[in-house]
Amino acid sequence: MVRMRLRRTGAKNNPTYRLVVADQKSPRDGAFIETVGHYLPTRNPAVIEVNEEKVRSWIGKGVQHSDTVRGLLKQKGILDENGKLTPAA
Repeated sequence: MVRMRLRRTGAKNNPTYRLVVADQKSPRDGAFIETVGHYLPTRNPAVIEVNEEKVRSWIGKGVQHSDTVRGLLKQKGILDENGKLTPAA
């Protein structure tokens, strides 16, 4: 199964994350299919940048997303409170 999840990058005590589409069996920082965004939690306020077209395309193909990614996509307005895609603008 293919999942959308976070991949940790950055230095010690300064994490940054890439939002990637990867096989569920690959390790957290291992091989991935495509990068669709990034998340910088240490900035104030936290920075979430997502390529909305790619995310909508992957979810339309049946990609599952992790709980953390679901929360980030809800903050960006791509998913509604039930976890379903919102209409494209």
